[in-house]
Amino acid sequence: MSFCLLMAPLTLSVDVKSSSATSPDVFKRVMQSPQLKMSKGFFASVNTQEDKPFDFFRTLFEGFIAGGTAGVVVETALYPIDTIKTRLQAARGGGKIVLKGLYSGLAGNIAGVLPASALFVGVYEPTKQKLLKTFPDHLSAVAHLTAGAIGGLAASLIRVPTEVVKQRMQTGQFTSAPNAVRLIASKEGFRGLYAGYRSFLLRDLPFDAIQFCIYEQLCLGYKKAARRDLSDPENALIGAFAGALTGAVTTPLDVIKTRLMVQGSAKQYQGIVDCVQTIVREEGAPALLKGIGPRVLWIGIGGSIFFGVLESTKRTLAQRRPNTVKETKEE
Repeated sequence: MSFCLLMAPLTLSVDVKSSSATSPDVFKRVMQSPQLKMSKGFFASVNTQEDKPFDFFRTLFEGFIAGGTAGVVVETALYPIDTIKTRLQAARGGGKIVLKGLYSGLAGNIAGVLPASALFVGVYEPTKQKLLKTFPDHLSAVAHLTAGAIGGLAASLIRVPTEVVKQRMQTGQFTSAPNAVRLIASKEGFRGLYAGYRSFLLRDLPFDAIQFCIYEQLCLGYKKAARRDLSDPENALIGAFAGALTGAVTTPLDVIKTRLMVQGSAKQYQGIVDCVQTIVREEGAPALLKGIGPRVLWIGIGGSIFFGVLESTKRTLAQRRPNTVKETKEE
């Protein structure tokens, strides 16, 4: 993981381990370390040149397990907030918000969130590791941004139909996920399940890329400052900050995505541009920030839970690796 050092003219790339040595000893040992690498630019990264061979399939498998677990925990815990946010964004003009049935569609949504989250992290982790070994150390942030976007693109194949069904149920159009899928497919065709797909990508690709990049960079910076691995609460705190910040910035994109997904066969909007123009003309520019409060709260808390559970699950899986056990005995 990497951290953006905005104030430094150059950076040190070091594999930092906890130590009780005095500062001069630490500095001397750091300067003599074979992993030390001076690099120009704004980003610092751990030198991966001497890392062990990259196990693609194990990283893929562990990413699937960790991502699926984190996704289900977050969705279950925060679904009511997401429902309120969706109803706020879908309401036109001064429409009232109904606060009943806040868990409407949860079961069906979990069925989509589990594979989508698993697919995202399953693709993100090996892609990130591969890009970190390919890109220069000072461009590690680019590797995180790219991996996040690629993971989001892969997951969108499952996320979009899940999101369409979920939001139609949250706004009271259907009472069950199977019924929603059947009626949407019969009335709007298979494409109806991918309504708002381009607006979804417009929101989620930047969101995934920015959120994971901020998280990874801050984690490395904190780790280098503390000279130790981060605890689960620290990972969760950084995840909350990354999620809340990214959620606030991408709120207008989320409003557009929601309007396009819930319009159904009525076709009130003819596309992304028409949607923006209609919202601004009929409701004013502030309407593009509808639901920003619940969204920031939801994604902030969600980021905290997601990254906390994700890192904890990844660590647990890593400890169960056969080679990890063997190496521990040898040490």
